[in-house]
Amino acid sequence: MNLILLALPWILVVLYLILLFRNPEPVPVWEGGKVGSLPFVSIVVPARNEEVNIETCVSSLSELDYPGFEIFVVDDQSEDRTAQIVEGLSPGNASRLELIHGSPPPEGWFGKPWACWQGARKAKGELLLFTDADTIHDPSLLGQAVMGLRSEGADVYTVLGRQILGSFWERVVQPQFFMLLAARYPRAGKPKAPHQWKHAIANGQYLLFTRGAYETSGGHRSVAGEVAEDLRYAQVLVRGGWKLAMRTADGLRTRMYRSLSDLVEGWSKNVATAALQTTSSWLVPIILPFSFVAGLALWILPPVAFVWALLMGAHGALLAWAALTTGLGVLIWCSASLLMKSNPLYGFLYPLGAAIGLYIFSTSWRRGSHIEWKGRDYEMTPRERTQPPTGPVPGGAESKTSVR
Repeated sequence: MNLILLALPWILVVLYLILLFRNPEPVPVWEGGKVGSLPFVSIVVPARNEEVNIETCVSSLSELDYPGFEIFVVDDQSEDRTAQIVEGLSPGNASRLELIHGSPPPEGWFGKPWACWQGARKAKGELLLFTDADTIHDPSLLGQAVMGLRSEGADVYTVLGRQILGSFWERVVQPQFFMLLAARYPRAGKPKAPHQWKHAIANGQYLLFTRGAYETSGGHRSVAGEVAEDLRYAQVLVRGGWKLAMRTADGLRTRMYRSLSDLVEGWSKNVATAALQTTSSWLVPIILPFSFVAGLALWILPPVAFVWALLMGAHGALLAWAALTTGLGVLIWCSASLLMKSNPLYGFLYPLGAAIGLYIFSTSWRRGSHIEWKGRDYEMTPRERTQPPTGPVPGGAESKTSVR
């Protein structure tokens, strides 16, 4: 009984995930030619230094099995061959494929929201789809998303796809962050009322808006100075009373990062800020140190104690506790790898993933309001990192964020 009590925090984590976590429902089946008239869709792809991904992404978009759509790729001042690659691509099934040479972000804007905003201003569609340059789309995906948006009467439809884990480090580290998201948003697919805006989340890799919702919510002006713009936009939408629906689709695949350095740079830019922006105000002063200590205690201490006990020949309560809690950790992280369609045996390496995850978290925490991403430095004010979203911003962004 004493052993069970000592292992209670790990047992509660397992029970919490089993009892509360539910994946969102899948997108509906695309009926193709059987459906009636469909709205014209403008697809906007913000791209900065995406020469590795852009051809695959745009080629998959150009092959969409949908009757009416256009594609805008907004080159956000890329320093590589992104623009040249796009210029050589065919529009395929799209009515047009246009490369927009983006201008530098003005004061008050982060690069991605600014690129999305520039694309939206050229778009003619009744629906606007914002998707990332590191995504790959099955031909039926757009039709599925449009059908889902219409059948559910949603203002915005966001899709969770499958993460491609191509390297050792991706398989070890990515489950750490996606399990963290799953624990924070165990019922992400459940509709949220305006008072539940803190629990709203969207996937910026796939956001489909009705034009009315996009314009009346302020568009990307309302999240101009946000590093986690998809999270913040979800909060804006739910708080403002727009209906946000989240679904899953195997037809959307994303490879966010390709190396350990990419993982560190990518997650450290926003993980601490996201923690602050999704926390009740009374928890804000302690959420970062609490999260770090909790991660250390849950995922690092047991395997360290287990190895130490084995090396020292220790027996009894310490070895039993360390073995039980480490075993529960292996169970959790093998399950996380399995859910991400990766080899579950990588779950046995969870202490390494947790150590890197804590390093990334502490790096993000240490940088505070200073954000580094894709060759740019940004500064966020303390208010922007912790205060609730303000919703639509008439006439332009009023953020005090600066880019240099």
